[in-house]
Amino acid sequence: MNYFDHNATTPIAPEVLAVLQQVQTECFGNPSSMHALGQRARQEVEKARAQVAALLGCGPKEVVFTSGGTEADNLAVFGAPAGHVITSAIEHPAVLNSVQERGNFSLLPVNRDGLVAPDELRAALRPDTVLVSVMHANNETGVIQPVAELAAIAHEAGALFHSDGVQAAGRIPVDVAALGVDLYSIAGHKFNAPKGVGALFVKEGVKLAQRQFGGRHERERRAGTENVPGIAALGAAAALPRPDTQALRDRLEALVLARIPETRVHGAGAPRTPNTSNISFAGLAADALVIALDLAGFAVATGAACSSGATRPSPILTAMGVPADEAKASIRFSVGRGNTPHQVDALVTALEAAVARLRKLSPAHA
Repeated sequence: MNYFDHNATTPIAPEVLAVLQQVQTECFGNPSSMHALGQRARQEVEKARAQVAALLGCGPKEVVFTSGGTEADNLAVFGAPAGHVITSAIEHPAVLNSVQERGNFSLLPVNRDGLVAPDELRAALRPDTVLVSVMHANNETGVIQPVAELAAIAHEAGALFHSDGVQAAGRIPVDVAALGVDLYSIAGHKFNAPKGVGALFVKEGVKLAQRQFGGRHERERRAGTENVPGIAALGAAAALPRPDTQALRDRLEALVLARIPETRVHGAGAPRTPNTSNISFAGLAADALVIALDLAGFAVATGAACSSGATRPSPILTAMGVPADEAKASIRFSVGRGNTPHQVDALVTALEAAVARLRKLSPAHA
């Protein structure tokens, strides 16, 4: 299978798998235990904490390990003080659903390229605004938000700023100090670590209300015995060099636009992560195209994996003003470690054939 769905999840890198297996078998002690086995496990946790801190440009004490991006987002949203919350219309459900559950929130619109306008945030701020949450990079389009500018605006109003960095970390440079964020979420399985482990950057001095109760783990910010093998693997993945995917993504887009008529790249006018492309194929049902490509040996997606099977158009593309029929004809391609130019060329050839075949069967192109 030729895999082009790295935004959904990534394969574990061999170097990371080796760390996972070694720590799983040799460091089984509880990192809170005082004996030698426990302290060896603690060393692995703290080594990983330093590796994740280096990835994010923060201090090790500012890294809180979680079970993944969803828990990190939930901890940021629910841990913030009571009051008004602002988020964007294109957030991942881990943020949107959490904000809706809190209540007392405002949604920021985006333009046709999927960007939040700083003036929209200024207009939405209220005296009781306590938190602004805008993702760093979008999971469906790869569009990168002006996080540093938005965070500065939030801080002027006395609000905390959280960014969901799940699709950014490991793909573009991340420096939480330069971004000016107070909270930043990551998920290991998006950058070649195993599923079930992630982290939340919590800026020194920021106080979060407890959402999980038990022991005093993670400096009383996340109770529960640490997932030592997963955390060690997350640290190893954080230390990997970023894969160079820009040329592959650009090659894919150029070939599709040149060889397949009636196609459009969404968010092309904005900064994007170097691995993501969301392309519409007019007159087609995206699900049918995904199935056709799967049968041809290529894994792609219609959008976010957590929304797979949804019959309504992508809320993200809809928020960008994309018409419903075009949104339903859009495919997300996300390249990653291990993809090659040959695979890209083969994908485009399969796409060209599948689109031509499906369009012959489509009433819109009859």
